[in-house]
Amino acid sequence: MIDKRTSLTDAIAPIPDGARIALGGNTLHRGPGAAVHELVRQGKRGLEIVKTAGAYDVDLLCAAGCVAAVSAGFVGYETPFGMAPAYRRAVESGVVEAREHACATVIAGLRAAIQGVPFMPVAGLHGSDLPAQRGFHSLRDPYSGTEVFVIPALMPDVAIVHVQEADREGNGRIVGTRFEDVLMAQAARRVILTAERIVDGALFAAEPDTVAIPGFLTAAVVAAPRGAWPFSCTPDYDYDADYLAAWVMAARDPDASRQFIAERVFAPVAAVAVG
Repeated sequence: MIDKRTSLTDAIAPIPDGARIALGGNTLHRGPGAAVHELVRQGKRGLEIVKTAGAYDVDLLCAAGCVAAVSAGFVGYETPFGMAPAYRRAVESGVVEAREHACATVIAGLRAAIQGVPFMPVAGLHGSDLPAQRGFHSLRDPYSGTEVFVIPALMPDVAIVHVQEADREGNGRIVGTRFEDVLMAQAARRVILTAERIVDGALFAAEPDTVAIPGFLTAAVVAAPRGAWPFSCTPDYDYDADYLAAWVMAARDPDASRQFIAERVFAPVAAVAVG
């Protein structure tokens, strides 16, 4: 048995500048909030963020100067808080490259990486400007003769996923919707799990079908109670509406966003014991 537990600081430290990082969760739900804050605190730079639908995670990382490119189908806060102002400003100013996707094309790219093939065909995209904008090619289907768009493999260097439960070997259980987290973990070269609770692995051995991410994929596991915050984490807590509203307001102005990050993200963080 390999004990893969470590601190959040030590889990994030090996990620190099310029890495392609897939972030689990979806919009306001079960994103790896604690790990995103640690990326900011460690001053990572030049990252490419991969996500089907991002929100605070992408927005904050762009505001903090951590990001060079975003490969995502959508970045915004759903109805309650609107679009992502820091992300939009970074893209419009040319600081961040928006590698525009549909959510389905992110998924297709991850599936190609998992299967070790250079691309994955997708249904749809006909009549869309996306293939021309992104250079997505089409091929003639040898069986039907129709044109099919193909999406290049999208292999993250690191996938960071927050789960409700993990054991010391890195097996992770996700309660509720898994979003694209399993695909990200399977496609990535390295997987970091943050977990609400570290539990006895015997619980997973008794119900192996409940394990979403197997330990052999996981490089590091971090005990991180409330580690999704300010995202929600079903059934433990909802997203922090007050915090997110305050951030979205601050994110509209570069000076205000920098002050917010200094006061709210770089604030002292209680250490989480490994044992």
